Amino acid sequence: VQLQASGGGLVQAGGSLRLSCAASGSIFTFNDMGWYRQAPGKRRELVAVITDGGSTNIADSVKGRFTISRDNAKNTVYLQMNSLEPSDTAVYYCYVKQAVFRVTGEYWGQGTQVTVSS
Repeated sequence: VQLQASGGGLVQAGGSLRLSCAASGSIFTFNDMGWYRQAPGKRRELVAVITDGGSTNIADSVKGRFTISRDNAKNTVYLQMNSLEPSDTAVYYCYVKQAVFRVTGEYWGQGTQVTVSS
């Protein structure tokens, strides 16, 4: 499984960015797709995850500002980030989980930097 993320960058506080992550390399459904982030000196934390059925789990710190969605036909997950704050500055990692024949695999993208200036 390969994950190709894009969309990071530098933005001023209050601005918006959209991250995309395309998964490939498997003929089976990707069950969970989403994003984690890691700021300098901090542990990696969940941002938002969406299941193949459309259920979402979104961190309290970004609720109301970030929206996660996916296109199952394209195996792509999106993270629309609005009203960005300097505290959102981190490396954002794409994540997918896939269960095939009772074997669960978790895969991570290479990370994309998001920097929010004050």
